[in-house]
Amino acid sequence: MFRSARFWWTLSLAVCFNAAAATKAIKFGKLWDGHRVIANAVVIVDDDKIRSVAANGAIPAGVQTIDLKSFTGIPGMIDMHTHVTYYWSGEPGTSPRRQGPRHVAITVVLSQRNGMKALDAGVTTLRDLNASGGADMDLRDLINMGALVGPRLFVSGAGLHGLPKITDMNEKVAEQIKATKAVIAAGADWVKIFGSTGGFDNVTGDETVSYEEMKAIVDEAHSEGHKVAIHSYGPVGARDAIRAGCDTLEHATDMDDATIAEMVQKKIWYVPTIDHNQYYVENADDVYKFPAGAKENLQDYIQRNYITAQKAFKAGARMLVGSDAVYNGFGLNMRELTWFVKMGMTNEQAMQTATVSPAEALGMEKSLGSVAPGYFADIVAVQGDPLTDIQVAIKNVRWVMKGGAVVVDKTGKSGARPD
Repeated sequence: MFRSARFWWTLSLAVCFNAAAATKAIKFGKLWDGHRVIANAVVIVDDDKIRSVAANGAIPAGVQTIDLKSFTGIPGMIDMHTHVTYYWSGEPGTSPRRQGPRHVAITVVLSQRNGMKALDAGVTTLRDLNASGGADMDLRDLINMGALVGPRLFVSGAGLHGLPKITDMNEKVAEQIKATKAVIAAGADWVKIFGSTGGFDNVTGDETVSYEEMKAIVDEAHSEGHKVAIHSYGPVGARDAIRAGCDTLEHATDMDDATIAEMVQKKIWYVPTIDHNQYYVENADDVYKFPAGAKENLQDYIQRNYITAQKAFKAGARMLVGSDAVYNGFGLNMRELTWFVKMGMTNEQAMQTATVSPAEALGMEKSLGSVAPGYFADIVAVQGDPLTDIQVAIKNVRWVMKGGAVVVDKTGKSGARPD
């Protein structure tokens, strides 16, 4: 029987709402709530929020129960640097960067597939840094409405670039302020600045946005209550981004000790994105078809990126997981944790770079990143213990709840039952 588009729209909203609306009790053999381990934890969820968390907690009569006692519970993880609208179907004769044009509406729908792969990896929140045509904002809004299932999104819209055709600095600054106002007015949560060259097989890192422009953008965004992420592959752009007072610094290889010290002193978050270039190395020939020499350049950059990040960590930098996931990189979002442990973090410190710390960077430390009363019910079950083996958080996600709704289940135990 034919149903109208309005019917299916209404049904979709109703299904999403009802999936999250019922009170649920979740039993874990062990729960790491973002700060401590709770044995035999019981989490009570009302609608999309957590009501209570307790060891051997009482379950009210008649409440539906999900028994995950053979798993470890952790907070839904947060990836602080992604490009969810960069979608590639893998069709023959195409590559990720050589695809035909698409209407923005098609991009939005296809992008949901990237988001679902992130959910499948236990990542319930993404910060997305650069998209064209407002596709990231549309996807965010559709997910928030319940019309599509996907991770929580904090988005930047189109990133701001340098203005090489304008030579007068006052004019450059005025244009950058105008661009900042425009992206915020369009609905961006964050402002993204491309402060240098660099991306894909290009690891040059030459500064493209001056300190004066960065400072004007940062000041304007902050005056409107928005935060700024600045991309710089190289040290000069990183230095100026820190001087300008950015909120997060992306990539930033070859920083000297003075620059790192200022970043630490100003409590600027550092998102080194080490693993994304390893991903490019792995896919350089078959997928991206990079030119000869690209893999060697990428491998050199990875080592310098890692050394810089390790030096920053030892200096006390506040670090965050960012995968820089694009195209078929979704689902690999948490591989960065391997690098963080390698550089000297404890497993718990590494896990906090994907949970409590990014929640704080987003200004959501009272609602995301922890399994605690009053927080959104973004909860993941893993097979094993990520505090003893970090690969558990990367490879062994078995069940995911986002906002009180079960969105991934590889356990066969999501069928809630009356206790």
